[in-house]
Amino acid sequence: MLVLVGTLVVLVSVVGGYLLSHGQLLALWQPYELLIIGGGAAGAFLTANPTKIVKATFRDMLGLLKGPAYRRQDYVDLLSLLYDIFSLMRKNGLLSLESHIEDPASSSVFSAYPRLLAEHHLIEFITDCLRLIVGGSMNPHELEQLLEVELEVHHQEAEAPAMALMKSADALPGFGIVAAVLGIVTTMSQLSGDTSRIGEHIAGALVGTFLGILLCYGFAGPIASAMENRAQEDGKAFECVKVALMANLRGYNPMVSVEFARKSLAEHARPSFMELEGHLKGARAGAGG
Repeated sequence: MLVLVGTLVVLVSVVGGYLLSHGQLLALWQPYELLIIGGGAAGAFLTANPTKIVKATFRDMLGLLKGPAYRRQDYVDLLSLLYDIFSLMRKNGLLSLESHIEDPASSSVFSAYPRLLAEHHLIEFITDCLRLIVGGSMNPHELEQLLEVELEVHHQEAEAPAMALMKSADALPGFGIVAAVLGIVTTMSQLSGDTSRIGEHIAGALVGTFLGILLCYGFAGPIASAMENRAQEDGKAFECVKVALMANLRGYNPMVSVEFARKSLAEHARPSFMELEGHLKGARAGAGG
């Protein structure tokens, strides 16, 4: 929602200020300048990025309108899922997890949280980590190093669309200059003819520079920053899983392990201790009933 509000504020402020200073709105309508700037930037974007990044960029831009992937209740469910997994490990041993991690969709533990089960990347991350713990003999230090590498790769991939869009945003002023120079070339070609339209051509050329700068700093750049922030925020769920797994592997009981994970969350998304404890007690009571 803030993306739409911010974009509207930029548009109203710039155009409104121009009109209040007695500017002519039609003078800003330069479709050929837009074609040069927009087409040039789009072509450079396609040249610089593989198909996967191009598709992910448009997907993440639309994703800004939907809000974060994980909300407060999702983190409550994630911590509860981790608690259930750790409790099962503590009660029945590591081998009891094999059937659950091989087919999470039919697992009684994972299927209790259908919203999280739909997050395939997160569930795959959890099951892969558990598979290493169950089938391997890695000590906590080795596993922590491996998870840090995996999370770094995940974060880089998640932020790649934002970085690609940011680079394209940085190029927009340059394409604005290209449009302005071409406008001046057109103006020069009119000197031998009707000189009454020279001012109009110069104004159109200057609009090209204006549009390149405005599109960069008013729209594309802020959207790229919003995409980067969203990717970082959504990555907190994976960090949360890592912290919980490492705490459990070091011998802490399930409640303490999920408390470590809860502390790793940002304040706006972090459920309170009492909220989480109440949720876990309610779930246990429901299971017992």
